[in-house]
Amino acid sequence: MKPPLVLKVGGSLAADPVVLRRVSESIGRLGTEVSLVIVPGGGPFADAVREVDGRYTLPATTAHWMAILGMDQFGHMLAALIPNSEVVTDQSGIVSALERGVIPVLAPSRWLSAADEVPHSWDVTSDSLAAYLATLIGAERLVLVKAVEREGDELVDPYFRRVLPAGIALRVTGPDGLASIGRWIRETDPA
Repeated sequence: MKPPLVLKVGGSLAADPVVLRRVSESIGRLGTEVSLVIVPGGGPFADAVREVDGRYTLPATTAHWMAILGMDQFGHMLAALIPNSEVVTDQSGIVSALERGVIPVLAPSRWLSAADEVPHSWDVTSDSLAAYLATLIGAERLVLVKAVEREGDELVDPYFRRVLPAGIALRVTGPDGLASIGRWIRETDPA
């Protein structure tokens, strides 16, 4: 089986229900064409952690794990919105879902806490965690879908380039860029 495309859905997309529903439907369609693994951003759940951290000045490790739990929460929300998807927590869950033709939406807290190899800092966002998880999954392609008008890989966090391995094709796009992902995959296919 060919490695799946890792598609990170930015939590900022949750700010507009119309956009998030449209993105979710597009992901459902894309999942009928290519093998996908969805990595959620933190969205409003991580934003709540940022707010609490600002008020209480939490230890970095505490804020880190709380924000990752926010990714789990957004993952559950995405799985409710993306057709033919389900929440998974690890690599075996990903494999099982893909074998059944279901789009896995990764709730990453268990997997990330078991590995615990990234710094506990607000400089490490879900973008870096998606790149890190793409490495663990053995992905060849990573797409970051963000609430942006333009495309470009300068839209990532400070730690991202350290964790993105050489050889993974990267695309950073806005919600409307999902329509061209299938073509991009065919153009960048090493086979």
